[in-house]
Amino acid sequence: MAKRQDLKVIFKQNDQNQLFLLPPNLDELVSKDHPVRIVSAVLDKVDIGSLIAGYKPGGTSSYHPRMLLKSLVYAYINNIYSSRKIEEAVSSNIYFMWLAGMAKPDHNTINRFRGKRLEKTLQPIFTQVVTLLCEEGLLNIKDLYTDGTKIEANANRYTFVWGKAIKTSKEKIKQQLNDLWQYAKSVAAAEMDDTDPTSFEKIDAEKVAATIEKINEALKDKDIDKQVKQKLNYAQKHWPEALDKYEAHEKILGEARNSFSKTDTDATFMRMKEDHMLNGQLKPAYNVQISTNTQYIASYSVHQNTTDTNTLISHLEQHKKQFDSLPDNSIADAGYGSEENYQWLEDNNVTAYVKHNQFDRQQNKTIHDKYPFAPDKLHYNPTEDYYVCPMGQHMHSIGQFTKTTTTGYQQTIKKYQAKNCEGCPLRAGCYKAKGNRIIDININLGRLKDQAEQRLLSEEGIIKRKQRCFDVEPVFANIKHNHYFKRFMLRGIEKVTIETGLLALAHNLRKKAA
Repeated sequence: MAKRQDLKVIFKQNDQNQLFLLPPNLDELVSKDHPVRIVSAVLDKVDIGSLIAGYKPGGTSSYHPRMLLKSLVYAYINNIYSSRKIEEAVSSNIYFMWLAGMAKPDHNTINRFRGKRLEKTLQPIFTQVVTLLCEEGLLNIKDLYTDGTKIEANANRYTFVWGKAIKTSKEKIKQQLNDLWQYAKSVAAAEMDDTDPTSFEKIDAEKVAATIEKINEALKDKDIDKQVKQKLNYAQKHWPEALDKYEAHEKILGEARNSFSKTDTDATFMRMKEDHMLNGQLKPAYNVQISTNTQYIASYSVHQNTTDTNTLISHLEQHKKQFDSLPDNSIADAGYGSEENYQWLEDNNVTAYVKHNQFDRQQNKTIHDKYPFAPDKLHYNPTEDYYVCPMGQHMHSIGQFTKTTTTGYQQTIKKYQAKNCEGCPLRAGCYKAKGNRIIDININLGRLKDQAEQRLLSEEGIIKRKQRCFDVEPVFANIKHNHYFKRFMLRGIEKVTIETGLLALAHNLRKKAA
């Protein structure tokens, strides 16, 4: 059909200056099924008495903490992490305006609330939300799938302190001080006492200053080498100050860490999978641990450890503190399979579906058969406490020793020795050192590994192993890649823990609203 030539283009009326007879209602502008309503409804059920208790009476009025909490959580749901961008959203986004009731807190108010007000109160609020989700049947906290990821700290990547470098520098000072002492003794032995600086168990600024003072006193009015005099002047001016700095750095490091960033001293340098230079560079970061069920986060914790192994116990203790009970089952990958972790789970009646570091390799027949004479493949007689070597000899215990791990856990290692390996036809493949073969066996660890293997290879264990892969790991992928959170906004482990809690709370409410 031919188009009529007399028709005109008609547009809908657009009048920016149109007045309303009645003022608009924000509630009418937010659809009934919008996720922002779920966020508001859930957080309205939460008791925030501890949060309100942190406010002091008097002075000007404050923004209500429930409104600020809702705005913060909804911002994290929508990938808005900057306090300035949250300020902008509260002033211009209809959903934030509805949550805030048209209030307009500035970025300083938002940042103070996030960094200070939530410091002691966010985790109890998160626990209440998890409890509400449990009551709705969306998850349970009896089966927990645990994993960790490293998230970059808000710190300079190139200003760092290394524990090993501090030890090396202190040893250099000690050696150079000893050289100066020996020189002074060769020039003025009569004026020197027997206080050799190399005998110091711990070198510090006070001892170094006193020693240099003795050397200067002994060499006074003596004809000494010009270079030695320059070195003494440099030592007197710089070494005490340097040692004070090293001591302060060692206090920050503590016993568990070997590095920290100068711009966020709580951050430890860790090797990251995601790297801006694509070369596996070390960056300041935090180790974030979560436990999930049906992809809901049940608990979270933040650690300075570079490996997952040393985080499981403290993470589950935090879970117990939140919910007054431990899970019935703990499912985790091989990064958590240490004797200390296995023993702690057994002592606390938690069934461990946790791989040890050789579990996956042992499931591969080629790898499993590669070392047929390995100690774990030898037959053990528990009644008479001996191992049987490949040629049938009994290997009896010749003693034991205790090994202490980096966490202070003590392992008992027993030694077993064969009677006569000379002339054995299997000697080349069995044992290459001189003398009769000696094996070191951690019997308790072997027992715990056997228990873990039996569980993991059972029908239920296979189901839980498969479940772990698509329960906890997708949560990190969602947070880091779908919602672009790869670097913390705040500094310090306490504030980073707050951010982690906001991420976990946002994830759970986002999933509930989906």
